Amino acid sequence: MSARGEQAMRVLSRFGELAWFALPAEVNPTHGYIQLPYLGWRYTNPQEGLAQRIEAAVRALPTQVDWTLDTTRKNWVLVPDRVLAEAGGLADPSFRNVVNSLSALDQEFCRNALADLEIILEHLQYVRFEEQ
Repeated sequence: MSARGEQAMRVLSRFGELAWFALPAEVNPTHGYIQLPYLGWRYTNPQEGLAQRIEAAVRALPTQVDWTLDTTRKNWVLVPDRVLAEAGGLADPSFRNVVNSLSALDQEFCRNALADLEIILEHLQYVRFEEQ
């Protein structure tokens, strides 16, 4: 696992026990370009209101691209809004194709999103959520 993947797991584990976690590789191993980052995870027993608090913390940051925490499925996914808009949501079969297309064709967007992810993880590492 990459250093960023380990950091993301540590940060997300602050808010509950992770049952599952995924973060795509930063660089495409075949073509060498930066891949569009997004985080996917699932807590074994998520706290009430945790998703809303994480999303509010992310939205409060001065990011270069807009991000959404999608919790409509079993796994939570933090992903740039543009991906959801172009794919029609996570459930759409084109989600993976949109991620691959953006990775191959819009490296500036991918670099900006990767820089954002670093800021997001750093912020979530220190943010405190009040228990409800």
